Amino acid sequence: MADQMLRGRVAVVTGASKGLGKAMAVALARSGATVALVARSGELLEQARAEIDAQGGESHVVVADLREESDVARMAGQVRRAVGSPDILINNAGMNLRKPLHEFTLTEWRLIMQTNLDSAFLCSRAFVPGMIEKHFGRIINIASTMAHVALAHRAAYCASKFGVLGMTKALALELAPHGVTANAISPGPFATEMNTVLMQDPVRNAQFISHIPVGRWGKAEELGPLVTFLCSEAAGFITGADILIDGGWTAQ
Repeated sequence: MADQMLRGRVAVVTGASKGLGKAMAVALARSGATVALVARSGELLEQARAEIDAQGGESHVVVADLREESDVARMAGQVRRAVGSPDILINNAGMNLRKPLHEFTLTEWRLIMQTNLDSAFLCSRAFVPGMIEKHFGRIINIASTMAHVALAHRAAYCASKFGVLGMTKALALELAPHGVTANAISPGPFATEMNTVLMQDPVRNAQFISHIPVGRWGKAEELGPLVTFLCSEAAGFITGADILIDGGWTAQ
């Protein structure tokens, strides 16, 4: 492990089976935290755990569908029994559907809201009381540049991520007296599974890169240092913030 900034801390990372979630979980474990890896795919979670274990970290797998209130309650109980009451919660579970708004079914719309916004609400509600009791906690909600600027065919995704930002700010005010911070991170174009369809299309890929001032897609591991800092004691005066990590996308 590279450092022990988070030694003794317990972290929960949702959507930890791949992409940004996995990268953040690896970074937290590398900094000394015990990490509960949560997602729907047990097989992919085991792969993430193996990677953490190979680096000398400690992690536990919890398979759960965070769109379901009852499953979140079960997950929370399982986490507490396995690793204790969490100090850190990374609400990262998310999905996207790209299509014109008038082609969305209500079921599809609700699926995105449940995955991107409801899950963050349910997980925060489950773990906040324990953080208040300890008078320490770090909540990071993964928003998006799409909570700041929009693209066509992203209406549902944008709406859900705007909601994530609003919830984060309100939660920060509620929890500030209790030693608990709540912040958002808004990633831009990252080379993850969610964007594979774009990266594999030469024309669309070139169009995207042309709008990224640094001239490339972000790397998942580039989130690690930011996340570990925000989860540390050193970041106790940062709350209600939203930090863009987008290669300059929204600076234009």
